[in-house]
Amino acid sequence: MATVIAQIAPQRSTQYSALASTLAPHELLLSPLGRAISDLRPIRLGDQEYLRFDLPAPPDDRARRELGLLAFTSAFFLFYEELGGQSGPFLQPLATHTAPALPVELLMARRYRGKTNELFTLFLCNVARFSSVHAGQPWNSLRVFDPLAGGGTTLFAGLVLGADVAGVENQRGDVESTATFLSEFLREQGVRFDLKEERLRKLGHRWAFTIAGASPQRCLLAHGDAVQSAELLGGFRPHLIVADLPYGIQHQGPLGELLTAGLPAWAGLLAEGGALAFSWDATRFPRADMIALVESVSPLRVRNDPPYDRLGHRVDRVIKQRDVLVARAGA
Repeated sequence: MATVIAQIAPQRSTQYSALASTLAPHELLLSPLGRAISDLRPIRLGDQEYLRFDLPAPPDDRARRELGLLAFTSAFFLFYEELGGQSGPFLQPLATHTAPALPVELLMARRYRGKTNELFTLFLCNVARFSSVHAGQPWNSLRVFDPLAGGGTTLFAGLVLGADVAGVENQRGDVESTATFLSEFLREQGVRFDLKEERLRKLGHRWAFTIAGASPQRCLLAHGDAVQSAELLGGFRPHLIVADLPYGIQHQGPLGELLTAGLPAWAGLLAEGGALAFSWDATRFPRADMIALVESVSPLRVRNDPPYDRLGHRVDRVIKQRDVLVARAGA
């Protein structure tokens, strides 16, 4: 038996620290390591929060890489109560052997109004992967789609992880600024890429990046109606759909209309066994109502067993309850 200590990822504010502490244990349990974990509990060492858990054996290279990809934990150690007759605790650092496909600054550097917390976006990507039949595949074999791409945070998270990504956004200015930012960032980092801009008749515009690297990556950015995602993306079939639904909607009606129109189209794009993960302001749109809506308008089946039913958390004084819904296509 091996005892592992995981440091909760440090955050810029107490608001996000609470977010990390709330979601970190659920992310760990949903990961490919989750079934082997026992005695998971929070502890404090010094002034820092950690998670402590037991595994049947010390993590091998594959398990370490999985640990290194988690969003809300940042460092890992083997834990010893005593060593050589000396009372501890003693911590032995665990190298995760995890390297980002692109510099993490791609995800962190761009600031814009309404941007979702970057680590929360990584969490959504991870939970989608963990919940699909593709959980054992490496990120560089996966494709991620955000039908409500906004300023591109989900797309940047997917690129840093190593996936191919695609996003649709109905605000052309947002798509253009995202394409410009990505182009400038790659040039500054010395990363080779090709970019093709296309006008799609009666649909919108599309920017198609091919990014060089050990595993070349694709990034598609499309301006248009998300209901027409299949036409806008031209054959891109995602394994995972990840989105942060728009906030500031005061009633269920408009959000329900968006999902009623969009979910059938998005679900139709998903590869067999793929998964969707999205977050929304559940302050005025309860979880039970959201589950009923998703399952009534799409073939997706929602996961509502623990810990999927425990992913709700407070964001701020306005969004008192943000929740996460995960659903799967096919088997």
